[in-house]
Amino acid sequence: MKLKTKFENSYIPIGDKNSIDEDPKCNKNTVISLLSIFLLISVLIYLYINDSKNILENIKTDFADFGTNHNHVADSYCSVTSDEYKFDCFPRGKADKESCEKRNCCWSPSTENSQVPWCYYSSNYSNYKVINVTTSRDEIIAFFNITANTIYKNDIKVLCMEISLQTAQRLRVKIYDPENKRYEPPYPEVPVLKFNNRNEPLVSDYIVKLSNDKVGFAILRKSDNLTIFDSRNIGGFIYSDQFIQLSALLPTKYIYGLGEHRSSLMLDMNWKTYTFFNHDSPPKNDMNGYGSHPFYLLIEKSGKSHGVFLFNSNAMDIVLQPTPAITYRTIGGILDFYYFMGPTPSDVISQYTDTIGKPFLPSYWTLGFHLCRFGQTLKELINVHNRTVSAGIPWDTHWNDIDYMKNRNDFTLSDNFTDLPKYVDYLHKVGMHHVIILDPGVSSREPKGSYPPYDDGLKNGLFIKNSSGLPLEGQVWNLNGGTVFPDFTNPKSIDYWIDQVSNYHNILPFDGLWIDMNEPSNFVNGDWEGCIFTNSSNWENPQYTPSVAGGKLNYKTICMSANQHAGLHYDVHNLYGFSEAITTQFALSVIKNSRPLVISRSSFAGLGHFAGHWTGDIFSTWDDMKQSITDIVLFNMFGVPLVGADICGFNDNTTVELCSRWSQLGAFYPFSRNHNSDENFDQDPVALGPLVIESAKKALLIRYSLLPYLYSLFWRAHIYGETVARPLFFEYPYDNNTYNIDTQFLWGSALLISPVLKENQVNRDIYLPNDIWYDYYSKKCTLSNGSVYTIEAPTDTIPLKIRGGYILPVQDPATTTTSSRKNSFGLLIAPNKFKEASGYLFWDDGNSLNVWENGMYNEIHFKLNKSILLNEVITNNYSDEKTILQNITVFGILNEPKNIQVNGVTYNNFYYNITEEVLYFSSLNLDLNVVFNITWT
Repeated sequence: MKLKTKFENSYIPIGDKNSIDEDPKCNKNTVISLLSIFLLISVLIYLYINDSKNILENIKTDFADFGTNHNHVADSYCSVTSDEYKFDCFPRGKADKESCEKRNCCWSPSTENSQVPWCYYSSNYSNYKVINVTTSRDEIIAFFNITANTIYKNDIKVLCMEISLQTAQRLRVKIYDPENKRYEPPYPEVPVLKFNNRNEPLVSDYIVKLSNDKVGFAILRKSDNLTIFDSRNIGGFIYSDQFIQLSALLPTKYIYGLGEHRSSLMLDMNWKTYTFFNHDSPPKNDMNGYGSHPFYLLIEKSGKSHGVFLFNSNAMDIVLQPTPAITYRTIGGILDFYYFMGPTPSDVISQYTDTIGKPFLPSYWTLGFHLCRFGQTLKELINVHNRTVSAGIPWDTHWNDIDYMKNRNDFTLSDNFTDLPKYVDYLHKVGMHHVIILDPGVSSREPKGSYPPYDDGLKNGLFIKNSSGLPLEGQVWNLNGGTVFPDFTNPKSIDYWIDQVSNYHNILPFDGLWIDMNEPSNFVNGDWEGCIFTNSSNWENPQYTPSVAGGKLNYKTICMSANQHAGLHYDVHNLYGFSEAITTQFALSVIKNSRPLVISRSSFAGLGHFAGHWTGDIFSTWDDMKQSITDIVLFNMFGVPLVGADICGFNDNTTVELCSRWSQLGAFYPFSRNHNSDENFDQDPVALGPLVIESAKKALLIRYSLLPYLYSLFWRAHIYGETVARPLFFEYPYDNNTYNIDTQFLWGSALLISPVLKENQVNRDIYLPNDIWYDYYSKKCTLSNGSVYTIEAPTDTIPLKIRGGYILPVQDPATTTTSSRKNSFGLLIAPNKFKEASGYLFWDDGNSLNVWENGMYNEIHFKLNKSILLNEVITNNYSDEKTILQNITVFGILNEPKNIQVNGVTYNNFYYNITEEVLYFSSLNLDLNVVFNITWT
């Protein structure tokens, strides 16, 4: 057996042909064996490692006294070049010199910046030493022994680090206890990828370096030798039972992600803490939000990008500091990092969604406009329907909040809504749809035998249990008091949920489910009776509590000591809404045998494979409207492209001007819904008068005309993991002017959306990257070199630009997607400076399951080369609807063509606008599924 270990200035040669072929794994027996043959290992290391003296010196410390603390740190190790390199050793409580030095840390009060830690780790801080390192073709296995205890209880004595080369662009680093099984999230299910399972050449985009004596590692990009993540020579690595900490240096400050928080697009690195613990509260600054996505994307100085995902569902803090550096502090589980090498932002997201699951493909009707309101009677619901239809505003789906329920209990129908099923039948008759809300909480205080959702769940033991083994009882919306919570991690919950949803669907034939309050939310802290504390339990009040709202983990949620099938709620809290989404998605697909629509408030990494998301109970303010752009593009980065905010805001009353501008922006949310609270006045477009009606109608007609393009973007998200809505830097990663633009965004690569986000404005400044851009309305061409332009923005109009080089499929709009799908198609062609453009169309029945897997779809590509337009039919297996191309609009034509031919036949039904420099084709009557050739001279 050949051992290869290189440290610090040499990389570990994963995939070296001379390295061992065995696949050693970290387990208890392996550790014992290694310790028992310690002297033999030392000899082997001496023979095969160039810097053997260093290694043997390290190994001599492996059997240090576990009961002792570090010696007092030498002053020389506390000298740092700048405050930015101080890593906090006292993240909770008030430190003083004595308490700091008891932690073997450095004390240096700062008077210039109150955010700089006064108590920080020394550069030589370390409490683990290397036992052994081995490599195989695609894996590094390293063992570490503890050398000194920390202030945190139950330090892990032996650690194993597995570094696995999974693909050329994906690397996994897993650090865990090899002697005792610790909690790991059961989902998302990450596909196991190993190079030694395949015959392809082992070539990677990264290099791995290990610290020479402690638990430190660095990941480098092979092409330019840039270190993208470096935890070597940084103090503060700790691995105890309920406190795990790791810090790393980062290459730049251009970092994005780490949601769900109310934050800027480019994250603040000025000693900023981001807390991950799903929580029910209207989004606020410096507060943990509805979801947890411990993933970030970072742009390097070269313009290349990479991503990092920590697969851990426990409560955690992630701290960014201006070094630039990152610190992870989690209170359970293991460290399980995935690194994605890109190199483009889109590549990073594709690689990330390969790991957590590609987004689901929504039904076509889902991409229409949705209307909802909390606090609405059936009569008011119908009035909204009638006035919206009369105004000619495109829309597809009417939603019901909890008003439709009896006593606000799931799977019941209020006496005031007995005719709701008739209304839903009518919606279906006219090609529209209906969605209802469901909360996870089930009423526990109904008369015995009167409420099957409770009786059935109790009988089958499917509710989350308190530490005494009884169903944990909280309080949510149920009017009769108590609430219990289904355990969606229990496999038996699937049949239970299918039964409840199916039985209710027989009464009310809804089309989708909106799952709310699933953080889970609780109106009491923990349990009606309080959470049970024992001497052996630290679940409710761990030694380190992340910076959660309310200051304690069970604030506005259930007890951490509650038991679920997958483990303690302490471990699986952040997965509750995700587990409900998985179960609900499956139930709907079984019941309806079509693509399910599930919209969830709570989220975790991988939600987008099963459901969409809305951004919760935001406020009717200009700031919240602006914030929604960041939220939408970030959730696309998290693999949840079907995302939107409540148009015009949920809390507080909107204004006419705000709702007018927000209706324009909301028409370009991937998920477009107007919704507000029962405490406020109506804000559907017609309720607010002519300006909002005109703004909403104009923007939504554009949306409906662009639905073939939008649907095709969702198809690419589903198959390739691409984003639908994306920030400008995704398309222009080498233009650092785009890095922090959060007031503009793109649909795909081609459509630039620049909404008005301030009061009393009829123009706005927009940034146009170095490219050709065509105004959607005037068709005017702008050849930008990367500049800011002031453009007009009338009160009823949202500024839109089409990027040169792209072809967008469109369709004549109607007021429902059902009707729009029957209309003829068109193409918007925006040539680049080389007079070239390309695009694509994905088309199917818009609703069936597994169309990609079954091949029941059409895929058509379009290409313009100078004055020749061609289509290429990649797949043509769907023929239930005609796809007739009637109209083409070609921008940027400087001279009127003299001769146009369609499939070799002279064509005269065109119009050239010399002012716009646009060529219009009409009445083409071409089948998109048949190859065509159009030329002009």
